[in-house]
Amino acid sequence: MARYETFVEDETVYVGAPDGQVAVAPLADIVTAVGGPAWTITYAESQKERYPHMDTSDEGLVVDVVDMLSAMTHSEQFVETLAAHPRTVPEEDTISPRAGLFVGKLLENLENGVS
Repeated sequence: MARYETFVEDETVYVGAPDGQVAVAPLADIVTAVGGPAWTITYAESQKERYPHMDTSDEGLVVDVVDMLSAMTHSEQFVETLAAHPRTVPEEDTISPRAGLFVGKLLENLENGVS
């Protein structure tokens, strides 16, 4: 099963696609949407209590957001869904629907590890 890489070119985030690439959004918009260029790994006390054998040795580690998004790969289904979302930013929003979908996956990976 094919996986498609994420890359940054000319300060824009792209995802590979079967027929080329899909422009996602300006890198600065994505970094702002996740809260900045660095992400600190944390675990809620409730997680630690519920899963006492969970490895939390990485707690406090600071991850570079651009490195993390560059490590992401995507299924063909995700790429098709991403491409179907508009890239224009609605007046009432700060990022496009396409960028929002990508940021959601990025946040999931920051919280749970890259997939």
